[in-house]
Amino acid sequence: MDVCVIGGSRHFGRRLVEELRDAGASVTVVNRGSTPAPPGVTHLRADRDDEGGLLAALGGRRFDAVVDQVCYTPVQAAVAARVFAGRTPRYLLTSTVEVYAHLGRPGGPPLPEQALDLSAEPVDLHLPWGEPEFANSRYAEGKRQAEALLTRSAPFDLVTVRTAHVLGGADFTGRLAHYVERIRRGLPVAVHPAPQRASFVHAPEIARFLARAVTAEFTGPVNAASERPLDVRELCALVGRATGVEPVFTTPAGAPPTPPSPFFFDRCYAMDTTRATRLGFRFSPVTDWLPRAVEEALA
Repeated sequence: MDVCVIGGSRHFGRRLVEELRDAGASVTVVNRGSTPAPPGVTHLRADRDDEGGLLAALGGRRFDAVVDQVCYTPVQAAVAARVFAGRTPRYLLTSTVEVYAHLGRPGGPPLPEQALDLSAEPVDLHLPWGEPEFANSRYAEGKRQAEALLTRSAPFDLVTVRTAHVLGGADFTGRLAHYVERIRRGLPVAVHPAPQRASFVHAPEIARFLARAVTAEFTGPVNAASERPLDVRELCALVGRATGVEPVFTTPAGAPPTPPSPFFFDRCYAMDTTRATRLGFRFSPVTDWLPRAVEEALA
């Protein structure tokens, strides 16, 4: 296959590129060039926000599939729809569990894909999506609007992979490292008075899932997460076992804690992975891979 990956320079995106390459695909990575692409792939330098520059970099290339790792706004989705029209029959948008955040509630059940009604999601291309501060503050909404725009108007078959909170590997977010470091040093971990469960997935496993989705035939949204959601106390208990240090907890009153606790959730919006299982992919339990992710965070 001839596959284009937009982004793919760090974390599980780089693993995805390597998975595709090692499986025999011809891989083209499109990014701004701040990080070299892995050996054995074609590297095109372009800013995906610059439509003219992206068209020029792609030239006449066509692909069997495109994986978009860095689409965060409906404006970026609209550019992708125009640029890749006629260039590919299959487009995978890497999305996020955060698209469900507004639907979560305390004690709520894991949410299936159909819980999010994209037909009712407003899309506003005139908001200041090009301003980083605005886009970052509206991350979940930007992703929902990107999904909605492509679902309604994409000129190709669309798959949206809604990833859980990705842990392990070269994780630039530092979320797991926050808990590992505090527990290792005996510092208290801030937890919500009624901690809510969240979905997690291991970086190598989400890369493998995306690589398999490239060659699959299904379309539409699919949740990608390990089998059992965890609240922050349960997550820290597993970290404590891996580090040999019993976690210490604190429950702040009022405002969110300082320093921020990444999984300080007041609502459950864990994901139901029944569809992924029916499609033939079963994710590993968190207990199988978290010790390895903790070791990586300590390295």
